[in-house]
Amino acid sequence: MTGFSRFSLPLSAPPHADAPEHWVDRSLLAGPGGEECLHFGTPLDRDALRALVEEQSVQLAAAGLGPGGTAALRLPPSVAFVAVLLACWRLGAQVTLLDHRLTDHEVDAAVARLAPQVLVGSAHRPAAALRGFSEVEPVAVPLADGRPARTGHALIQLSSGSTGPAKVIARTAGDLLRELDCYRRLLEFPGEGERVVLLSSVVHVLGLVGGLLNGLHARAALTVPERMTAAGILAAVGASTLPTTLVGVPFHAELLAGTVAPPPLPQLRRMIVAGELVRPGLPALFTERYGVPLGTMYGMTETGVIATDLDGTLHPAKRPVHGMRMRLVAGELQLGAAASPYPGLDDPSRWADGWLHTRDAAALDPGTGLVTVLGRLDSQVSIGGLKVDLTEVEQTLSALPEVREAVVVFDGEAVEAYLAVQPGAEPALVQAGLARRLAAYKRPRRLVVLPALPRTATGKLLRDPAALRDTAAAAVTTVR
Repeated sequence: MTGFSRFSLPLSAPPHADAPEHWVDRSLLAGPGGEECLHFGTPLDRDALRALVEEQSVQLAAAGLGPGGTAALRLPPSVAFVAVLLACWRLGAQVTLLDHRLTDHEVDAAVARLAPQVLVGSAHRPAAALRGFSEVEPVAVPLADGRPARTGHALIQLSSGSTGPAKVIARTAGDLLRELDCYRRLLEFPGEGERVVLLSSVVHVLGLVGGLLNGLHARAALTVPERMTAAGILAAVGASTLPTTLVGVPFHAELLAGTVAPPPLPQLRRMIVAGELVRPGLPALFTERYGVPLGTMYGMTETGVIATDLDGTLHPAKRPVHGMRMRLVAGELQLGAAASPYPGLDDPSRWADGWLHTRDAAALDPGTGLVTVLGRLDSQVSIGGLKVDLTEVEQTLSALPEVREAVVVFDGEAVEAYLAVQPGAEPALVQAGLARRLAAYKRPRRLVVLPALPRTATGKLLRDPAALRDTAAAAVTTVR
């Protein structure tokens, strides 16, 4: 994929053309001045946030950022990240979000690819890995080779990269506002007078829109735990009496479900996870531990939220959000989309004729309209002329009592499984469990036991076969 040099829209494209005027002030910053909206270690009310946004607007303008400009943010989760992001949008600029955990080499490559006019980083090193947020001083650096926005998109994100190279994805302010309207229509999603404890990265779509932007828009106070450990997360939930929803990825639900005797948390209403399929048994285990449902959502960086099961009553099916158009073509789920979310990329296998190709296999119930995501479309492989569904194999592995987590991939010739097992579990028991549950041709030729499976920065299990083999080469027990 190339950078923005292949954009077909003119340089004069208006910033955020499909958004109402002053959309940040009206939709994100509005509300009573003394109302708490953020909690990164200490509470922050809306008056204080508005003052910080104004302060950052002045500093960014001094760095040369203005309407139609471009900025890249490399900031850890922090009040500074929120203030800089909103300030960029208030100035009419297009914002690219870069994960602060990227190496300097990766950031340099992204900057060369995307050519922002201003790069905003931190004057200090971010906090340790298990810290939920940092206290940072943002520094805006003008870049000589930066280019102004060539489209009216407000947001540029990079996909998680769990299955290969990251994609460049663009969304307009109108796209973001439409997604916020979808959340507003979900009665079970946090709203005014409630509270969100956010575990997902604010650089990626669930944490950014479902967490941060929805919290500001819906006036649901947002808290980020000081430490992203089970104890730290539970302490954050218990720090307020407001009705609280946890928002994260399945990894976080696994972490919390592993707490054998959690403290009473009467304020906890539910946990909501998205990003990948939930392993069988996790929803029931989470409810057993905490007495509340584990809700699930299906979405993509390209569109945001697509379908939900927030009470856990439809699992594994989900109900499409308001206005979502879906169809199945050769088993692939496709979504109605007026324009391609991939700037500079002309690829009909990703978007064509008003339809976005999710590359996910799914089932649609014509009677209820419910959708069940079955896994990646490319998880269907042929072994000796017989079809094997890698998602089925992975879910079967994950359901075994000896297995904590598993990833199943196809190397072009054979099925391989990478897994982490429970303490003291014998790999032979895994083999025996698979033999009872799967036909011989479906079973992985190779099981690789790792202390823990590698994950992306967002907590998704890494599924790139080459990267998994590199991890396995470091130190593993191999069962044949």
